[in-house]
Amino acid sequence: MFIGEFSHNIDKKGRIIIPAKFRSELGEHIIITKGLDGCLNVYTVSQWELIYEQLQKLPLTKRDARMFVRMMTSKAAECEFDSLGRVLIPSSLTKLAQLEKECIIVGAGNHLEIWAKENWESMDEDANASFEEIAENLTEFLL
Repeated sequence: MFIGEFSHNIDKKGRIIIPAKFRSELGEHIIITKGLDGCLNVYTVSQWELIYEQLQKLPLTKRDARMFVRMMTSKAAECEFDSLGRVLIPSSLTKLAQLEKECIIVGAGNHLEIWAKENWESMDEDANASFEEIAENLTEFLL
């Protein structure tokens, strides 16, 4: 389970340190892909395999399904850690998530999210402002 929020900088080459707390759970190789709301999602290889299986079940006769599968798979990259615990994020993904310097790495249960600090703060502010309303709307799914 991935939980918590950590600040790290991405360097000019696109490398970012993933907190040591997460690295042991992630393994040597990870999958980074387009996330929702403007972030990048980071998955273990086994978690990605489960997601890929679900993607394959979507009806390819539906345009939305084809587009979603394309976005998830075409933007995905297999990455590995260097000896310093950094991962090199492809430039196409850093541009997509507007990662320039300050980043926030968020534990999101079964995966991590990597956010540009400004985007995270904006989303976090909106979510905090409506947290109770969101909880009330989702109560039926929680218990």
